Amino acid sequence: MPTEHGPDMQYLRQVLLEMLAIPCPTGFTDGIVRYVAEHLDAMGVPYELTRRGTIRATLKGRQRTPDRAIASHLDTVGAMVSEVKDSGRLKLAPIGCWSSRFAEGSRVSVFTEQGCFRGSVLPLMASGHAFNTEVDTLPVNWDTIELRLDILSHSRAETLAHGIGVGDFVAFDPLQEFTENGFISARHLDNKAGAAALLTAIKQVVDSGQPLPMDCHPLFTITEETGSGAAGALPWDVSEFVGVDIAPVAPGQASTEHAVTLCMQDSSGPYDYHLTRHLLNLCQRDRIPAQRDLFRYYHSDAESAIRAGNDTRVALIAFGTDATHGYERTHRDSLEALTRLLVAYVFSPPVFEHDNRDNAPLEHFQLQTDAEMPLSSETPLPPLEQIFACNRDDE
Repeated sequence: MPTEHGPDMQYLRQVLLEMLAIPCPTGFTDGIVRYVAEHLDAMGVPYELTRRGTIRATLKGRQRTPDRAIASHLDTVGAMVSEVKDSGRLKLAPIGCWSSRFAEGSRVSVFTEQGCFRGSVLPLMASGHAFNTEVDTLPVNWDTIELRLDILSHSRAETLAHGIGVGDFVAFDPLQEFTENGFISARHLDNKAGAAALLTAIKQVVDSGQPLPMDCHPLFTITEETGSGAAGALPWDVSEFVGVDIAPVAPGQASTEHAVTLCMQDSSGPYDYHLTRHLLNLCQRDRIPAQRDLFRYYHSDAESAIRAGNDTRVALIAFGTDATHGYERTHRDSLEALTRLLVAYVFSPPVFEHDNRDNAPLEHFQLQTDAEMPLSSETPLPPLEQIFACNRDDE
């Protein structure tokens, strides 16, 4: 049983490696959408696609409504050509919020209607032999870097003749490395590592053959880095929504690369008290390494679902990541803890049974201040092993 052996981390590793090889800055996500859809097909998990490509899958449970959703985004930061310069080189505009500091020195692919071209992102003064110490005087911004293409071109006209122009997408090489001690370094772990963890959790649920207590809808969104994310992605009566993303590991943060992080608040404000405590209780019950943290400059799929007007409880869980939106690093420990929590969550009862009602009872709005009341579910949380055993007995 999967509860005995835990998540299939070899599957997660392979999926993550394959996903890292697929360029998918926001707006250029068709390839990664097809990849995830093919994995869902292979597992026999039904799904539908929105017009733009958000994947809305369904894992059936005993209770159809209200249901829960878990979202992980597939899009990454990247860039777009904003100008073809007189020199034939390209000026770039960022896709998503990230620093040009991390773009410098990168090898990239430029996708045009005529095909894919390779190149390097360089500062305007790139040669130490030509500019000496002046190379260190350039400010850090997107106006002081340019893209040198690996084509024969020394003018704007020559570059345009290759079919390269304004609006072409630029994807940055992932430079992935998996070390024997468990560290994983790469660009775009945000959020391909989270998506790989969600696919691994889905695989564990499917392989178990056990029904869930309520329908669960895994979502794979494609515009989180530019803000819209899960907005418009919930056609169901979803009472609980959990976002899956990165947790910044940095001074002043509590997140680590060896645990799952539960975000208590980000730029949009606090996450749902009861759903977050429900997840914390699951971590405590199953001895899943967990941290609590606040993210100061951060938005998520869960936030976009709320901003779209959905009346749903929201929480955010994340894998610890050093140098977010740069050359990122996480550890196998954090991804395993995240996957374990996802599986525990989908097999847990709803946070509140009364969430199936449009008009919630007033007596349930005392739980935050009543020390005698449980922090989350109205019913105690049985061990996951007991849930599987009960499901086997039901059969």
